[in-house]
Amino acid sequence: MNLTINTKRLVLTPFCIDDVELFHQLNINSYVREFMWDDEEITLDTAKEIMQRNERHFEEDGFGIWKVVLKETDELIGYTGLWYFFNEKQPQLIYALLKQFTKRGYAHEFSKAIIRYSFETLNFKYLIAATDEPHIESQKVAKGLGMKLFEKRIENEKPTLFFRIEKG
Repeated sequence: MNLTINTKRLVLTPFCIDDVELFHQLNINSYVREFMWDDEEITLDTAKEIMQRNERHFEEDGFGIWKVVLKETDELIGYTGLWYFFNEKQPQLIYALLKQFTKRGYAHEFSKAIIRYSFETLNFKYLIAATDEPHIESQKVAKGLGMKLFEKRIENEKPTLFFRIEKG
């Protein structure tokens, strides 16, 4: 199964264990970690654990976390994918984008590709995305994708909003 996803401006390729340092560097970026990691710096060991699980998920389940690279410059701008959070039954849409690449439509573009992949390839009936309540930009992306707010709850002592889209 080819797990590379192409969009108009982006190439999404699965992270692998050899990308541990790269994944770690992305996640200790102050903008990324603010909402992705509650502003805590993850350790290299945590990044390695995630990359090991990521490889297993891609091998066994056909999903995980993809690197997001600009086609035009071959520049890494963030990541996206499907990951388990909050004891949900199926993985959720996840993404992180470096600040200098926000507000250009990239999050919408790669999220739309992951939603399509989830419905067409994985045959999901729905997809959820969660965001910290203060993260207004992520809420805008979810709403722009046609996702509907369906729940607000406290997760890790923080108000968290849950958005959902149904297979059409």
